[in-house]
Amino acid sequence: MNVKIEESWKTALAPEFDKEYFVKLTDFVRGEYMSGRAVYPAPANIFNAFNLCPLDQVKVVIIGQDPYHEPGQAHGLCFSVLPPTPIPPSLVNIYREIENDLGRPSVTHGELTSWAKQGVLLLNATLTVRAHAAASHAGRGWEQFTDAVIRATATRDNIVYMLWGSYAQRKGEFVDPTRNLVLKSVHPSPLSAHRGFFGNHHFSRANEYLVAHGASPIEW
Repeated sequence: MNVKIEESWKTALAPEFDKEYFVKLTDFVRGEYMSGRAVYPAPANIFNAFNLCPLDQVKVVIIGQDPYHEPGQAHGLCFSVLPPTPIPPSLVNIYREIENDLGRPSVTHGELTSWAKQGVLLLNATLTVRAHAAASHAGRGWEQFTDAVIRATATRDNIVYMLWGSYAQRKGEFVDPTRNLVLKSVHPSPLSAHRGFFGNHHFSRANEYLVAHGASPIEW
């Protein structure tokens, strides 16, 4: 399993790679891929979020929880799926809010690579998962690693954090709201979106903040 991570992230996260938890995590994940079980995403996409969005280019951080665990879905960006996979329900609701917030017609696919290339870090808390088994790689060390990722972004100012749902809000609770824009709402899942995700205007608020601080807005 030959996995590489973009150089700026490699430098920032270097202290993590030698820690005991990460060595154990690496052994576990390698064993999962070598076991013959289906594991997602493909090894080359585990660090896709980082490779598409270097640390010094991060403008927005969106935190998910677990990669999609069915075939043809996960490719290393939270909420994102590659065509021709149908758009997942939470992303349908994200697109609906973008359309209502910005007056922009929804796209017809679920791939968010264009966001990542503009500086949106689409970070799942856990970066791998066994097929058909949600949260099967939770509690193995990924959460500690992605906490370090968020802390690395928090060394910079004027980043927008979109924290949807209680899990993401706990994950980003140490971000300084006086130095960044921290946007919170319920999760876009169909189970909760009607309780405050719709109408949160996070996408227009993010762009207004970025422009006010000298950055280009995101083409959502």
